[in-house]
Amino acid sequence: MSTADIPRYTDLVLPALRGVAMLGGSAKAREIIDYVVGIWPDADDLVGIEYPNRAKSIFIDRAEWGRSTAKMIGALEQPARGVYLITPLGRSLVDQDEITAQAEIERLNSEYRRLARQTSERTLNSTSESRWTVETDDVPNVAVADEQDESQAGTEWQLALLQRLHALPPAGFEEFVLYLLRSFGLELRRVGGSGDEGIDGIGTAPISPVLSSRVAVQVKRYNPDGKPVGREVVALFQRDAQTKGAERAILVTLGRFTEPARLAAISSTPTVDLIDGSRLAELVLSAETGIKLAPVVDTHWFDRFD
Repeated sequence: MSTADIPRYTDLVLPALRGVAMLGGSAKAREIIDYVVGIWPDADDLVGIEYPNRAKSIFIDRAEWGRSTAKMIGALEQPARGVYLITPLGRSLVDQDEITAQAEIERLNSEYRRLARQTSERTLNSTSESRWTVETDDVPNVAVADEQDESQAGTEWQLALLQRLHALPPAGFEEFVLYLLRSFGLELRRVGGSGDEGIDGIGTAPISPVLSSRVAVQVKRYNPDGKPVGREVVALFQRDAQTKGAERAILVTLGRFTEPARLAAISSTPTVDLIDGSRLAELVLSAETGIKLAPVVDTHWFDRFD
C-alpha cells in the first residue's frame, strides 16, 4: 500500500453520508469516521500511512475532509457541536447510484470552491466603509414583555414545538430524538424496524471521561394531549432493554407518564429515564435545536435605577 492507493477526500463524501443515514440520520463526528474506515477496502493498511512531516494518518485526514466537504456543499449540517445531521440533499445523494452521486458531489464541491474564491476576492478588495456595513437581518429583534406575557409565551412555544414534533412521521420523530440525544453525548445506533424488540436505538451513554454505560432507547410519538403512558409500557420496555444487555434505558414520549409508570421505571433494572413532552421541550431548548431565541427586555429590572 502507498499514498497512491488512498482515496481522494471527495471519494469519501458519499461513504460519510451513507454512514450518517445508516445511523439514523444523525451521527457524531467520530462515528462517521469509524463507519468510513469500517467499510472501505483495505482501510486497516491505508490508515497506517502517515504524512512524512507529521504523525497523522492521510486516510483519516481525507475522511475528515470528506465529512467537512459534505457539510460545505449542504449535504450535512451541524446544528450542535460535534454532531452532524443529514439534509434532504444528503439523502438524495445517498439514494442515487454511486456514479451519479459522485458526479454531483464533484460538481457541488467545484461550485462551492468557486464561490468561496469569489467571496475571498471581494473581501480583499472591499473598502473600509464596506467592512463596517451591518446587515439588518443580523440585528436581533428586541421584544418588550411583562412577566405575564413572558410566561404565556413560554407555554406557547412548548405547545408549538410538541405539535410540530407530533406532525412528524414516526420514523422522522425517531431520527430527531436520536439526534437530540447524540447532541448530549450519547453514541447510538438506530435499530428500529421489524424484530427490533421494542428498541429504537442502542448504544452507550457517558458516565465519566473514562466510563460509559450501555443504553437502550425507545421512542413513542403519542399525542401530547392523549392518554398518558402507563406502567405496562414501561415494564415491557424494561424487559426488552434487558434482553439487549442494556444497563440503562431511556423512554421518550410527547405525552405524559402516569405515577405507576414512574414508579415502575425505578423499581427494577435497567432503570428507565422517562422523558415526557415537557422535559423533551426543555432538552430541545437547551440544545438550541430548531428554536430561535429572541432577547426579551425585562423593563421592571431597571426600576432600581429610577
